[in-house]
Amino acid sequence: MRIDVFSIFPEYLAALDLSLIGKARQDGLLDVRVQDLRTFTTDRHRTVDDTPYGGGAGMVMKPEPWSQALATSLADAGTGDTAGARPVLIVPSPAGEVFTQATAYELAEAEHLVFACGRYEGIDERVLEWAGENFDVRPMSLGDYVLNGGEVAVLAMVEAIGRLVPGVVGNPESLVEESHSDGLLEYPVYTKPSVWRDRAIPEVLLSGNHAKIARFRRDEQLRRTSERRPDLLAKLDPASLDKADKATLAALGWTVTPEAVLPQP
Repeated sequence: MRIDVFSIFPEYLAALDLSLIGKARQDGLLDVRVQDLRTFTTDRHRTVDDTPYGGGAGMVMKPEPWSQALATSLADAGTGDTAGARPVLIVPSPAGEVFTQATAYELAEAEHLVFACGRYEGIDERVLEWAGENFDVRPMSLGDYVLNGGEVAVLAMVEAIGRLVPGVVGNPESLVEESHSDGLLEYPVYTKPSVWRDRAIPEVLLSGNHAKIARFRRDEQLRRTSERRPDLLAKLDPASLDKADKATLAALGWTVTPEAVLPQP
C-alpha cells in the first residue's frame, strides 16, 4: 500500500516510524511518504494560508500549494504498484464522515491513500472540488470534536488501516477478536498471575473448556457493549444473534425482535 501524507508539520508524523507501522515500512509492506506542504509554495515566505472571503476569524489554507502537492501523488499513481488505481484522498475534518472500524477495513483494500492535513480553519473548498476529478475524496472525522490540525487524526487512521494490511500484524487471528470487528466491544482479557492483589481471574478461564470460555467471552462482549456503548447493540443485526446471545441480552435489559435489538421499556 502506498500512503502519502502532506502536512506543514511533517515532524508530527514521526511516530509512523515506530512499532508495527514502522516495521511494516521497513519490510516494504507499507510505502509511507510524508512531505512538507510548504515545499510546494512559490513565495519566499512559504505562505500556505490567507484570510477567508466573507470575513470571519482564522485563516484558510490556500488552494495552489495543495494542488501542486496532490499533483505529485497523481503523477506517481501512474507508475509502479499503484498504476491505474484511482487514489483515495482523505481529508481529516470535523465536518467529515465518521471514521469507523468498517471504514478502516474498506480503506485497507485500497492501493493508494493520500492524506491532506489541514490546519487553521481548513482547506479552501475548491481544492476538494478540483481533486474530485482524479481522486476519491473522503472528508473524514475521528469523532464529534475539533483538533488543531489533521495530523493526530492521520496518525490514528494510518495505524487503524495499516494494521489490517496482510502481514503487518503477526497473528491475523488477533484482528478477528478485537473491539468493533463484529459490532461489539472486545471482552476483558487477563494474564498471569491468576490472583493479583487478592483479585482472581474468572474461574472459567482456568477450566480448559473451550466452549464455556467462548460463551463467557461472548457474554462479556454483550455485557460490556450494553454498559459502555448501547448504541452499538441497537445497530446489531438480530440474525447474527443465537439463542444464548438473546438470553444474555434479555438479562441485560434488551429485547431481540426479528427486526431489531431494542432496550426493554
